[in-house]
Amino acid sequence: MTNSNLTLISHHLCPYVQRVAIALSEKEVPFEKVYIDLANKPDWFNMISPLGKTPVFKVADTAIFESAVILEYLEETQPNRLYPDDPLLRARHRSWIEFGSSVLSDIGGLYSAADKNAFDVVSKKLTEKFMRLESQLTMEPFFSGSGFSLVDVAFGSVFRYFDVFDRIGDFGILSNKPKIAAWRKALADRNSIQNAVTDDYETRLWGFLKIRKSHLASLMD
Repeated sequence: MTNSNLTLISHHLCPYVQRVAIALSEKEVPFEKVYIDLANKPDWFNMISPLGKTPVFKVADTAIFESAVILEYLEETQPNRLYPDDPLLRARHRSWIEFGSSVLSDIGGLYSAADKNAFDVVSKKLTEKFMRLESQLTMEPFFSGSGFSLVDVAFGSVFRYFDVFDRIGDFGILSNKPKIAAWRKALADRNSIQNAVTDDYETRLWGFLKIRKSHLASLMD
């Protein structure tokens, strides 16, 4: 297929948009990125996004939505596959991508927690999830060794949150996890992950967190 007329409808802070942008970069697929304000969605976006969420990926006049669906489409149509060939390994990777989505959900719970008790509950849950993830890793740079995969794509946007959280305080979520630390660094050094957001991403995320009525926001003063 031709790579012309590919458009990623995006929001500056959406981690699922980042997944698609990282995958497109790894596959060396040219595309246009269009940002919208989810708090003030344009009519044309509501017409093509039944769930009202980003990302939406337009292929000419056809729009597909939900990051998992978009990533599957890219795997089927574009070069530089990011899934393993073996069906069982591929299923295992899909499972850990879903795990990554559950981590993102908990991160949302962390920055939304209204008080310290609620914050500590979510923090403990995240710590346990990263302990489980630590047990799945080797000291190789990426999730499954030397090859970059869609699991790495999924966690590239996960660790980006902690770059900002670390400026606020040490919550111990990633502490004493050397394989997680090595993986986080390898992902942070990856061009596709660095380029998946705009230069002002951290400033935008800081502002987004700061205005919330949450325990985390109270620690930012």
